[in-house]
Amino acid sequence: MNCCITDLNAKEVINLRDGYRLGSVCDVEIDTCSGCLISIIIWGKPKCLGLLGRQDDIKICWNDIKVIGEDTILVDFDCPRECRRRPPKIGVDSLFCRR
Repeated sequence: MNCCITDLNAKEVINLRDGYRLGSVCDVEIDTCSGCLISIIIWGKPKCLGLLGRQDDIKICWNDIKVIGEDTILVDFDCPRECRRRPPKIGVDSLFCRR
């Protein structure tokens, strides 16, 4: 399967170690001398709806990419704790729970 760099932009990146969705590919790093893809870059998660900026970008080396599929990219990546999504704390059940 051949894939253009623009096609990578629409693919979701999933970590095989913990099943977390890391985000979509926003940029790639290419070695201009050899023409080889070095890594993919995923934007960091927004802080406070983007008002307080973003977390650090996630850079995944080519060696950590295991499968590039039609819709997703599977990676084996040791993700820092701050790049993981937290489940939402607000919900109907939390309104009625006593703490």
